[in-house]
Amino acid sequence: MLNWVEIDAEAIRSNLRQFAERVGPSVALGAVVKSNAYGHGMLEVASLAEEGGADWLCINSIEEAIRLREGGHGGRILVMGYVPLDGLAPVVEHDLHPVVSNRETLVRLNELAGRHGRRVPVHLKVETGTHRQGIPESDLPGLATLVRNSAGLRLEGLCTHFADIEDTTDHTYAQSQIETFDRIAGTLREAGFDVPIRHAACSAAALLFTRTHLDLARIGISLYGLWPSKETYVSCLDLGKSALELRPVLTWKTRIAQIRTVPEGSYIGYGRSFRTTRESRIAVLPVGYHEGYDRRLSGVAHVLVHGRRAPIRGRICMNMCMIDVSDIAEARLEDEVVLLGSQGEERISAEQVAAWSGTISYEIVSRIHPSLPRVLT
Repeated sequence: MLNWVEIDAEAIRSNLRQFAERVGPSVALGAVVKSNAYGHGMLEVASLAEEGGADWLCINSIEEAIRLREGGHGGRILVMGYVPLDGLAPVVEHDLHPVVSNRETLVRLNELAGRHGRRVPVHLKVETGTHRQGIPESDLPGLATLVRNSAGLRLEGLCTHFADIEDTTDHTYAQSQIETFDRIAGTLREAGFDVPIRHAACSAAALLFTRTHLDLARIGISLYGLWPSKETYVSCLDLGKSALELRPVLTWKTRIAQIRTVPEGSYIGYGRSFRTTRESRIAVLPVGYHEGYDRRLSGVAHVLVHGRRAPIRGRICMNMCMIDVSDIAEARLEDEVVLLGSQGEERISAEQVAAWSGTISYEIVSRIHPSLPRVLT
């Protein structure tokens, strides 16, 4: 293999165990495996998560759900993203649990369920302040009534999502959202609606606030051993909570495809953005922005060769990039190179790569191309 991703199976299990202990036995755990499990490999992670005790698999699209079903995953699958009206049939056929935010979807699901003689368990997503996907509070009683009066539907869940719980140490807004959610859920109960599963917690919420755990906690980024943000870590300590020993799951590797010595004053790569200041050994890596190695890393990132850092030289290309191994005399053709992860005593973290790129760790891992092999270790 020239480019591949190694997945630490025990790290997944360890991270999941720690969250199970954090939320307690009365709270179900949802492993968020959408977007190819944040770049880690959806089918591989789904199996590990289920083996590790995850009660739900949470995905974004109907296509992801079908892949899970066809991959042998028969448990509860929560479809969190929007499913088009003409694509709702698989929700019924594959016994999925959709998150719904509009009347049209409920009406269509009820029609489809009637044809199959089934009842679809729906989760209504309520708007509490994110203003992204959700039902306004004023519309919720009407939609809950529609579900109750529909022979093909069953109100299984009520959920929401936080707007500002990760990137701040001031959680006033998040607290207001959970208070709003609790009030709305209470109002529904008083109106006679049974809501078996309430869920709001993402990784950060599960780490910080017990009151957000409710009946189901959806664990995303931290399932993969990454803290949602440095602010979440600081907040955890400030609140007197133990910081989980999260273990990064992913190591991204490639191999040296060429090494050549170039004279002082040579330009490296497109646009002549780098010029050598000494005679240099330049190695070519067969990985670029198509594979998910961001072009913004040009001239700023390092990789690991024989446990030592080698800087990126010049611009990252579509399928290649160049590194300087002048100070790594032992570097040879097809030597293993770590783009993300550990080698020897050195480590390049997703957070560090994100800082170099001006983005967040979520984007760094989730954009690793799905075609690259995921290898369990």
